[in-house]
Amino acid sequence: MYEEPYKWVEAVGNRRHYLDEQFTQGSPVVALAYDAGILMLTVSKGTPKLYEIYDRLALGGMGHPADLEKLRFSLLEMAHVEGFNRSPSDVTGSRMVKYGIAPVIKQAFEEVFKAPFIVKILLAELGQKPGKDIFLVINYDGTFEEGPHCAVLAASKSVEQDMLAYLRKSGTMQLPLDQAVGTALQAWAVGDRSQRNALAAENVEGAAAGSPPPDAAGLYAYVREAVAEKTLEGAVLDRTQPGSSKYRALTAEELGRLLPQDIKKSSL
Repeated sequence: MYEEPYKWVEAVGNRRHYLDEQFTQGSPVVALAYDAGILMLTVSKGTPKLYEIYDRLALGGMGHPADLEKLRFSLLEMAHVEGFNRSPSDVTGSRMVKYGIAPVIKQAFEEVFKAPFIVKILLAELGQKPGKDIFLVINYDGTFEEGPHCAVLAASKSVEQDMLAYLRKSGTMQLPLDQAVGTALQAWAVGDRSQRNALAAENVEGAAAGSPPPDAAGLYAYVREAVAEKTLEGAVLDRTQPGSSKYRALTAEELGRLLPQDIKKSSL
């Protein structure tokens, strides 16, 4: 196959189509800066999707749990070896992605005789000062993007753009944690709703791919329905937390206190 480049390109195209289909049922992940750090939030069926990587690094993922675990352990090992051999300040999200995990994912994607990683990764790094936080998103083909303020994972690029547009329109800078949770839930609902609409349009000939998202009350109603069947998962990188590790998973009790009133009528 490698002797005929066009066949390799065709194989990679088929691989991309296959992987795109694997994420259509996945739950989006939202990460955004709030007044004391970074909030990460998603809704899952019970399998954890948010993890601590190092003192100021957290990971969110979509895809196959086994692939996500394999890459998570690679990042953990890489971060701790780097911190031991150099210093904790050398363990940065940019370094972990550019010189560590992205090349591994890219190689697996391009080696068409081997299985690729069915995974998308969001890496959040807490800055030393507010406004210096970094968000990195790695796609299943090893490409990645880096930016400030917020980031999302979703089934497709178009859905991610819808979610980011909603977050930017809502304004996410320096919100208190309870308001940040509400905004993140709305963005999650925008993404999950768009994914469902796109999937329905594929299954019904001539159907519209989607419609503008409803208002906040409508999005909360959507979340209420989803949470009734799944688990709300949240974590923070809290700049005010004592000690070197700033990661803290949000308990069901804490999430319950932080939820907007429109959702609290639904149990976690």
